[in-house]
Amino acid sequence: MGGNEFEDAAPAQYPYAWFPDSDTPVKDFLGKYKPSMVQDDGTKPWIWVGKSASAENDYSKDAIEEAKKYLEEVTEKVESIKNDDAIPVRANKKKGTKSKKEVREEVQNEATEKLKDISVKHDFVSGKWLIFAPSDRVDMVWSTIATSLVEGPLSTTCVDLAKVATCPRTETPNYQHVLCLYMPNVYDKDAVLEVMKVLLGKHGMNLMGVKSNLYTAINLDSKHASGVQSTVWRNSALMKDAEMKELKDKYFADLNAAKSSEPKPDAEKEKPKAKESTAATKSKPKLKKKAVDDDPFASDDDENAVVAKKPAKPETKKAAPKATTSKRSKPDSDDEEDEEEERPQKKRNGKK
Repeated sequence: MGGNEFEDAAPAQYPYAWFPDSDTPVKDFLGKYKPSMVQDDGTKPWIWVGKSASAENDYSKDAIEEAKKYLEEVTEKVESIKNDDAIPVRANKKKGTKSKKEVREEVQNEATEKLKDISVKHDFVSGKWLIFAPSDRVDMVWSTIATSLVEGPLSTTCVDLAKVATCPRTETPNYQHVLCLYMPNVYDKDAVLEVMKVLLGKHGMNLMGVKSNLYTAINLDSKHASGVQSTVWRNSALMKDAEMKELKDKYFADLNAAKSSEPKPDAEKEKPKAKESTAATKSKPKLKKKAVDDDPFASDDDENAVVAKKPAKPETKKAAPKATTSKRSKPDSDDEEDEEEERPQKKRNGKK
């Protein structure tokens, strides 16, 4: 959609855009349309949230035509430098010659200033902060940014519009969703810096620089053949690395402190219940059952029957010695005499 004025402006009657005059609250809108769940079919590449329904659009065809023509000239210059054998690959301080890289960078830096002049001349100075988020975090990042824009820290800054890329038409490994936070003038350094401080200090975001809408319109990106810087502001040009780190560290430290200080009423309530249940368990002794052989088909009556029969076994064993003793003494009945007579007969038969 490069070169299209709607690349950096929400189209009218677009269902995936929210503004203060929308019928649904922004919270419901964000819950319904999540970037990780909306797939672009050619008609819904972005989800938009705006602070005002009447956001100004400084789109300028004249600026785009002039910038495109100039960028073509720059691209030709850069290409000629690469192919010019008279320009050495390495610089030579003694001879005072510059390397191909140095000559090329001079042309590219000059182009950055010229593109700024074109933007200012045609009053086409709008642009955006860029943020990238992976698919597993994009919903959270987008919700944070959009909510902040409508009713949070970003609402007091110059940012008036934000968008996030939906899922691509085809599955793309390690896909990164781009988020854009629009500002009316990217060359207003103080205003841009204010937004940067909020994004770092209030939301802990990873920032990728500031890009002019003119750059988007002329398809100037990081892979452009001219090699011209694709952002008008790099992070390091606005703030030192140590300052950026300090802001983010403080944000995460405050976040962790807030989490650790939160009361946990549910956990506290559960503790007494656990103690009561433990005491109740101890106060109710379990019934001790005698161990029996496991029989999956046995009924309760069968188990009781087995237990009832067990005391009879010792009595049977005790009766056996009495019978042996009676054999040695004088028999008291005819049955016992018959038993005594059978044993000697067996021995005699064995001898035969």
